[in-house]
Amino acid sequence: MSAPAAFSDIAKAANDLLNKDFYHASAASLEVKSKAPNGVTFNVKGKSAHEGPIAGSLEAKYVDKPTGKGPKSRRISREHPLRKPPDPPPQKVPEHRLMLMFACGYVPSEHLFIQVMSKISQHAVVLMFRPRSGLTLTQAWTTANALDTKLELDNNIAKGLKAEILTQYQPAKQSKGAKLNLHFKQPNLHARAFFDLLNGPSANFDAVLGHEGFLVGAEGGYDVQKAAITKYSAAVGYSVPQYSAAITAGNNLTVFSASYYHRVNEQVEAGAKATWDSKTGNSVGLEVASKYRLDPSSFAKAKINDRGVAALAYNVLLRPGVTLGLGASFDTQNLNQAAHKVGASFTFEA
Repeated sequence: MSAPAAFSDIAKAANDLLNKDFYHASAASLEVKSKAPNGVTFNVKGKSAHEGPIAGSLEAKYVDKPTGKGPKSRRISREHPLRKPPDPPPQKVPEHRLMLMFACGYVPSEHLFIQVMSKISQHAVVLMFRPRSGLTLTQAWTTANALDTKLELDNNIAKGLKAEILTQYQPAKQSKGAKLNLHFKQPNLHARAFFDLLNGPSANFDAVLGHEGFLVGAEGGYDVQKAAITKYSAAVGYSVPQYSAAITAGNNLTVFSASYYHRVNEQVEAGAKATWDSKTGNSVGLEVASKYRLDPSSFAKAKINDRGVAALAYNVLLRPGVTLGLGASFDTQNLNQAAHKVGASFTFEA
């Protein structure tokens, strides 16, 4: 039995149908993905907004995946049952390679033995480093001159526990940030904790309980300096592969939304979402969207809201690794005004 969805993903199916793969939000966007022979993946993103400067980022990600090969066990020789094979001679590491390993912080092999001889006492000091699988390192540099680093430890500390350490540094503003995120998954529980270590400090918690498709979740925020609860939300939902429904109460139980998603068949998906803000008035916002898969390599999407704004999108796989997305939005109540938007997206993956 898999773990239930996170609190922010209780209505993920409907939210993705309503918001994802609509390309009119930016005039043009470009994304290039590649993977080096050593397993490091690179992701370059660029986005040109309808108004404002061009934003982009360069991201590198390394995942330490398990190899499935453990250390070899010693076997007793058949010819001499009571005699163990001799230990292999210690591996000597060249001095220049040793300095490079320390400078780069990279360990190419599964086990590394470093032997350092002391000039004074002539004693040997042996250090052994054994990397464990489940570690992911991501570093990004954005056009805002921000350096983001993310370190993930999945199922490394404890089973079902994922820890994330996020840091951000902006040299121009001398701004620093550090966060710690914890994700804990069990067959009927998905709990998360987010700690902002420098600003506040503050903490956000959420948890979801699931049983046979039914989901119940709650979220809360706490400011350490103010010693006060900053936010709280709640949600209930029901999710199966064919359809899902969710009701959420956010912004301190003042904004209520109900969403529904239905996979009609292999080609057609439909969904809707209604939102009511108890502080602004009695009006209810409504969005309806649908997705139709034309063939295995292309699909089209359409949506419209209660304000008369309609959006269309088309996604096609031109060739393996090259994807084109086209989108447009129209204000159907003001067709003679320049309120319409058109956008395009290119994704290259090697």
